[in-house]
Amino acid sequence: MIELDGSSLTLDHLVAIAQHDEKVALSNAAREHVRAARAVVDEFAHRDAPSYGINTGFGSFAEVKIPADQLDTLQVNLLRSHAAGVGDPLPVPVVRATMALRANVLAKGFSGIGVEPLELLIEMLNRGVHPRVPSRGSVGASGDLAPLAHLALVLIGEGEAFLDHLRGELPTESGADALRRAGLRPVRLAPKEGLALINGTQPSTALLGLTLAGAERLARAADIAAAMSIDGLQGSTRPFDRRIHLARGFTGQSISAANLVDLLAGSGINAAHANCGRVQDAYSMRCAAQVHGAARDAFAFARRVFDLEANAATDNPMVFADTREIVSGGNFHGAPVAVACDVLCLGLVQLATISERRSERLVNPALSGLPPFLTRDGGLQSGLMMAQVTAAALTSELKTLAHPASADTIPTSGNKEDHVSMSMGAGLKTQRALELAQLVIAVELLCACQAIDLLAPLRTSPPLAHAHDFIRSRVPIVNADRSTSRDLANITRMIASGEVERACATKVN
Repeated sequence: MIELDGSSLTLDHLVAIAQHDEKVALSNAAREHVRAARAVVDEFAHRDAPSYGINTGFGSFAEVKIPADQLDTLQVNLLRSHAAGVGDPLPVPVVRATMALRANVLAKGFSGIGVEPLELLIEMLNRGVHPRVPSRGSVGASGDLAPLAHLALVLIGEGEAFLDHLRGELPTESGADALRRAGLRPVRLAPKEGLALINGTQPSTALLGLTLAGAERLARAADIAAAMSIDGLQGSTRPFDRRIHLARGFTGQSISAANLVDLLAGSGINAAHANCGRVQDAYSMRCAAQVHGAARDAFAFARRVFDLEANAATDNPMVFADTREIVSGGNFHGAPVAVACDVLCLGLVQLATISERRSERLVNPALSGLPPFLTRDGGLQSGLMMAQVTAAALTSELKTLAHPASADTIPTSGNKEDHVSMSMGAGLKTQRALELAQLVIAVELLCACQAIDLLAPLRTSPPLAHAHDFIRSRVPIVNADRSTSRDLANITRMIASGEVERACATKVN
């Protein structure tokens, strides 16, 4: 059980909730903070003076005063009108992450929501009620309004939802039916509660967090793939000397270099060419730690942003119960998340582009010293020729995703929102970038395993042998031409699940 208190949600917690259905609860302290802020909203709702989002319209309608007997209707209308999303629905893990993040922000006690809708949101998570949230329609301005509106509609018995643990494989049903089948009842919104449910960056932050978790795992798999390729290409381990990397000082670079040293330690292949006379390896081998390290440092930046945003108050207006004030601001602006997603994407591109170059070296006999395209019967068989072509195609597509979404802005809402973040677009393209980068690293592992096989009876290092043998348990050696599509899908799953790094039987940082 993970307690939500608005200040201690971690990336590991989020992954556990989103991908492993970990249960959540509201902390007692958070419940009191929520009640205190709600009391302030109730007080303001009965005043004649305009208070944004409580007794006024929204956006360009902020100057329009709403009659007291229509304040509840105002909140329902907000959700209905803002649920204008389109496109494929977000995957259920992303929706779960969004729900957890939004509940955590509400738990901080700056939103002015009541305890009842917050606890319903938490119970929806615990009972597997997953709103259907279209993926397109947010510019990351006043938060991710459209996605969060689709999510929030289910709390009032509207919208659509998936109910089960099949991750959206079954058709959706109405929000009312999903709640009823889960033994839950919809809530009636009070003043500001609709606004409290949709003001924030949580869908963008969910994409950032889950992609970041996958990217950090991919960085470890990329070090394993690089080490196996370097061994298969009979490269040198000297460029990974600890002193070289300490002299430059980048943390990620030193971590990758240390991984490569540990992974290649004890290689019989490396020992066999210790005195071969080669002076320097190509950059894709010799500079692996520098490039992988730059990606790691990009991921570290994204993690710092995630850690802050996951526990940040992103509402407008914000309720300060200690001074009984409600203050308008702009914490909903997704600029930090958008920039972090773009940096994360750039890191993924670095891992993929250098990986594709190592795959090319492995299949090119002029560069590898191995049989052409890693087959002993070249001509009759094409071997892994097309696997490298696939990597090239994926890498080229990935490069197009590297253009920063955060560099764009377009005015919305009658020019009231005249600078927007595009954080949702940044998150969606970064999610796609991770999928492509995983496949590129899978191609390298497929080629590197084949190279290790062709160098027998020489044996690679114990850690790499463990990884090689694990992959071979599911992806046999390519002795005769076959479709490698399923092979690449299998290796990609091993990367995404962390099985490749665990198979090494040594810690990969």
